[in-house]
Amino acid sequence: MSKTSERCRLVLIAPEIADPAERAKVLADALKGGDVASVIVPQYGLDDSEFQKHAELLVPVIQEAGAAALIDGDTRVAGRAKADGLHISGNAEALGEAVEKHTPKLIVGGGNAADRHHALEIGEVRPDYVFFGKIDGDIKPDAHPKNLALAEWWASMIEIPCIVMGGTDPQSALAAAETGAEFVALRLAVFGEPGQAPSVVAAVNALLDEKAPRFED
Repeated sequence: MSKTSERCRLVLIAPEIADPAERAKVLADALKGGDVASVIVPQYGLDDSEFQKHAELLVPVIQEAGAAALIDGDTRVAGRAKADGLHISGNAEALGEAVEKHTPKLIVGGGNAADRHHALEIGEVRPDYVFFGKIDGDIKPDAHPKNLALAEWWASMIEIPCIVMGGTDPQSALAAAETGAEFVALRLAVFGEPGQAPSVVAAVNALLDEKAPRFED
């Protein structure tokens, strides 16, 4: 089997499940399906104390599976839960402040760049990765064409890794990989039917192993 580091890898967006123990179980099962580089944990409208509770259950589950746990937006929750990093969905200024404060102790990335100009502004603050799309932006089977086009342009020019938000169809991971992006993020494609999550993760990894382009050294 090929080394996963030579091709686009999977990033999971943790599912929206109100019960923290159930959410942790669904995520733990999904992570048994195969290679996952990192998991982004969104707040999904939880209040801060509930979000803290969720993060403290999810972070160890993610780390035990060998993935990086990235908390969306809340630096205090990330610190208390001993997460590996922060995902910042805001503008370049917000991302720049987080990079300045928290790297290299934490992984800090994010974006949601709507066009090339914004992407370059985000790149200037030197995050660990740039994210094309919104973490809840998987509303169609395919990844958004604009995000794919931006990722292809970015990957051909810029060394900072990028993550592309995929669609609700697990097969959308391949289109993201074909842009040259280092990572593809999936949410509903994996967790739409939680019981299927491990087999979907396995299938996406098999697809990427077989068909994703290899990175040159």
